[in-house]
Amino acid sequence: MNTPPAPAPLLVACALGIEHLALRTGGRGGAGGRVTLLRTGMGPKAAERAVTRALGAPELRTAAVLATGFCAGLAPGMHPGDLVVAEETRDAHGSTPCDATEQLVKALTNAVPGRTVHVGPLAGSDHVVRGAERSELRATGAIAADMESAATLLGAVRMGSRPVAAVRVIVDAPEHELVRIGTVRGGISAFRVLRAVLPAFYEWHRSLLLPWR
Repeated sequence: MNTPPAPAPLLVACALGIEHLALRTGGRGGAGGRVTLLRTGMGPKAAERAVTRALGAPELRTAAVLATGFCAGLAPGMHPGDLVVAEETRDAHGSTPCDATEQLVKALTNAVPGRTVHVGPLAGSDHVVRGAERSELRATGAIAADMESAATLLGAVRMGSRPVAAVRVIVDAPEHELVRIGTVRGGISAFRVLRAVLPAFYEWHRSLLLPWR
């Protein structure tokens, strides 16, 4: 009798300590394989370095990668605590298509009922996006922006073909702009949503355990 191969691990990457705390204290049951939470540090260079180093470890070479944390919403009508599922991430270095987004949206809707889930391109920036920059990025078709997702996923696929995704929680939006995107003040709802999303990430991961691509 043939023994089925062990499921590929899942690497969940975030930048900030407050994001890592939310994920670390969220539910850990129901994962389809080994899960590693990685705090990359802030900014695209730190994110790419951290994910490249992590995926160089033998136990993570085949890992699926999911970038997560907080983000700035770009569209009017977005609110802190809304979710963003990236169809692709993009920055000055290129774009990375995301995998199984429909399954991810469905899993998030079940994990955090009542929260709005926005789907579209996620823009990368090397600084916190404010004011007129929101409109400029929105004009490109992006629905949200953050500093690490694009670099994380691009770095991941450069290390080898693998499923990738990005899910962000809006903490800062056109009508709800914060002084600093990383502050907890004004972002309690976003923190609570981020704590609740791990089961959806596991569901996405389990959906990939069938032969992929």
